[in-house]
Amino acid sequence: MARQPHEPHRASTPLELFFDLCFVVAVAQAAGELHHEVAEDHVWHAMPSYLMVFFAIWWAWMNFTWFASAYDTDDDVYRLTTLVQVAGALVLAAGVPRAFIDADFTIITIGYVIMRLAMVAQWLRVARTDVEPGRRACGRRYAIGITLVQVGWVLRLMLPDELLVPGLVLLVLAELAVPIWAERVAETTWHPEHIAERYGLFTIIVLGESVLAASIAVQSAVDAHEELAGLLWVAGGGVVIVFAMWWLYFDRPASGLLTSMRVALRWGYGHYLIFASAAAVGAGLAVAVDYETHKAHLGGVAAGYAVAVPVAVYLASVWFLHARPHQHGLIVAAYPVTAVLVLLAPLTPAPVPVVAVVVAALVAVTVAAGHRERRPVEAG
Repeated sequence: MARQPHEPHRASTPLELFFDLCFVVAVAQAAGELHHEVAEDHVWHAMPSYLMVFFAIWWAWMNFTWFASAYDTDDDVYRLTTLVQVAGALVLAAGVPRAFIDADFTIITIGYVIMRLAMVAQWLRVARTDVEPGRRACGRRYAIGITLVQVGWVLRLMLPDELLVPGLVLLVLAELAVPIWAERVAETTWHPEHIAERYGLFTIIVLGESVLAASIAVQSAVDAHEELAGLLWVAGGGVVIVFAMWWLYFDRPASGLLTSMRVALRWGYGHYLIFASAAAVGAGLAVAVDYETHKAHLGGVAAGYAVAVPVAVYLASVWFLHARPHQHGLIVAAYPVTAVLVLLAPLTPAPVPVVAVVVAALVAVTVAAGHRERRPVEAG
C-alpha cells in the first residue's frame, strides 16, 4: 500500500536510521582507501576506483530511500528485505580494498547485486499489491529494469580489460535511466519532507568522515612534537571546514525545492557529487595530516589539493542544488567565487587554514544575506 505524499509529521524510521548506520561502513572503507592511495601519490589510480565504489554505495542507498518514502509498510517482509540490502552493503564494503588495490570489483559487484535484487523483490510487491493500476505498472517496470541491469553487472565481470570502462559507463547510464523510464507510466508517492530529511541525514553521515579526520589530526597534534604547530593548523582548519560545509547545506530547507519528479530527479542525482565530495574531504584532511607528519609521498601543493578539490566540488554542488534556486543577487555569485578561491588555496603556504577562512567567509555572507531577507518581513 502506497503512503501519502503529504502525510503529516513524516520522519525517518528506526529501520531507515539503522540502514544508514550500516552504510557508514561502506562510506568509511571508500574514504579510507582514497586517503591511503592519495597519500601514496596514486591519485589517478585512486579517483576512478573511488568514484565507481561510491556510485554503488550512493545508488543503492538512494533507491532504497525513494522506495521507502513511498512504500514503507514496516511489516515483516519489508524489514527482512531491507536487512538483506544491509547485508549486501556489508559485502560491498568488504570488497572495497580489492577494488582500490587490484581493480578487482568482483566482491563489490556481488554485494551490489544482492542489494539491488532485494529492491526487485520490493518492487514486485508493489506490482502485486498497489491499488492503483498505474503504480502497479511502475513497480513492474522498476523490477524489470533493475533485474536486466544486474545481469549486465554480472556479465561485465567477464569482459576483457579494454571493455571494462565502456561497460561501466553503459551500465551506469542504464541504472540512471530505470527510474526515469518507470516513473513515466505513473509517479510513486514519495514525500518531499521525508526525502529532504533522509538526504540531510546521509549528508551528516558523510560529513562524519571529515569530522573523524579532523579528530585524528587533533590526536596526532597532541602526540606530536616537531609537527605540533602544523597539525594544530590542519586540525583547526579541518573543523572549521566541516562546520561550514554543514552550515551551507542546511542553510535553507530543501523540501520546498522538490516540486516535481523532474526537479526531484535532478536534485536527487546531483547529490552524488555532494555525498562523494563530502566523504572525500575527510580523506583529504587525513592526507594533510600525513603530509605534516612526513608520512605522505606527495608534495605540499598536492596534499593541499586533496582537501581543496573536494571542498570546491561540494561548494559547486550545494550552490547548484540548494543555493541557486533560493538565493538572488550577489549571494548567487559568492559560491562560485569561493570555489575558485578554494582551488587557489593550495598555492599558499597553509592551504587547509586558507580554505577554512574562505568557506567561513562564505558562511558569513550567507548568514548576512539571510538576515537582510528576513528584515522586511519582521518589520511588516
